[in-house]
Amino acid sequence: MKKLNVYLVRHGQTYYNIYNKLQGWSNSPLTQKGMQDARNAGEKLAKIHFDAAFCSDTTRAEVTIQTILDMNQADSVKQPITAPFFREEFYGYFEGANMDEAWYLAGAPHGLPTFKAIVEKYSIGQAKDWLKDADPFHHAENNTEYWARVDQGIDLIRHSEVPDDANILWVSHGNTLLSLMERFGQGKYDLTVRPENGSLTKLILTDDDVEVEYYNQK
Repeated sequence: MKKLNVYLVRHGQTYYNIYNKLQGWSNSPLTQKGMQDARNAGEKLAKIHFDAAFCSDTTRAEVTIQTILDMNQADSVKQPITAPFFREEFYGYFEGANMDEAWYLAGAPHGLPTFKAIVEKYSIGQAKDWLKDADPFHHAENNTEYWARVDQGIDLIRHSEVPDDANILWVSHGNTLLSLMERFGQGKYDLTVRPENGSLTKLILTDDDVEVEYYNQK
């Protein structure tokens, strides 16, 4: 059984983050602070040798991960593998919408007008399902659709041709990090607060398990 040390970084701050807009498969550029977020993560990880690196095919993830790899001093891989499996949740009709308004439309019919209220009473998975229900086109991913895609990304990491105990870099997204913590964090983390841009999370990945070593460190 192969064990992999996965270092998860949330991408640097973007303009949509500032504007409180849902940003799933859509994209906005990194801000100056976002570039600094990436450099800060690069400094923290500069001495770690990475045998492989993965991110979504969105600019905010690609710029963040390439900044980290360019700053690396441990003879790591030079470029990431990008794939749509690693994208953030697809918000469908609500892509680019005000975050609070979108979650209100998802949760209010159920008496829960905020994302926090939905998660506190039910789960992030329930929030995904209700957002798809509220989408007039029903294009947004529900929880089953989301994990069917993201699990392919996790399998891609698992089956990468790297040695046992290898270090893997994965630049990810806010809701995806929360979703991973909900699934694998054993109830230890506050899922109502989004992880910080540029924060560091570490997973231990084996053939049949995912263990969270730490989450959302700056």
